[in-house]
Amino acid sequence: QEVKIFRALILGELERGQSQFQALCFVTRLHRNEIIPSESMAKLRQKNPRTVRQAEEVRGLEHLSMDVAVNFSKAAQLSSHIHNVCAEAREAIYTREEDVKFWLEKGVDGSMFEVLPQGSELPELQRCRRCQDRWKPCICSYSLSIEWYPCMLKYCKSRDAAGKVSSYKCGIRSCQKGYTFDYYVPQKQLCLWDEET
Repeated sequence: QEVKIFRALILGELERGQSQFQALCFVTRLHRNEIIPSESMAKLRQKNPRTVRQAEEVRGLEHLSMDVAVNFSKAAQLSSHIHNVCAEAREAIYTREEDVKFWLEKGVDGSMFEVLPQGSELPELQRCRRCQDRWKPCICSYSLSIEWYPCMLKYCKSRDAAGKVSSYKCGIRSCQKGYTFDYYVPQKQLCLWDEET
């Protein structure tokens, strides 16, 4: 359904009195050719599943401004997976306005989306790492890296008896990619990892 879901579970810091974990979900549009087709994925048989793998290609860091909140109870029509993947992050599911426009054109119900306050509208809205007051709203930043994922099919060439060259699928190319998500939080307390070091 051209939907990509990232879930992050952030463990609480006991020395700050946080016993619980915090869950975040970031939902973006999945572009064609970003990952291998699901039919090919289904046929993948992984030899040595416990091996720590190194990506063959490192793709650049993507910086995404998540300026829209997604209503968990209505999100199933966007993707049936949101219900399971983002269950712990009910109040913290974010997407981008440009992705919302794409989904609205495909007929998704717009009532599941709520545009969040922007820094341009609220000049006093700071980045959380610069905000001193734990109870003030701010723009939080969260970074993650996907160390290994199957991003492309590999094609090999073969020659028949007549010397004619043809190509065939002969494997999977793996990639590594980093993401940084910026999003609004109603209080810095929800973004304690994002502090200047």
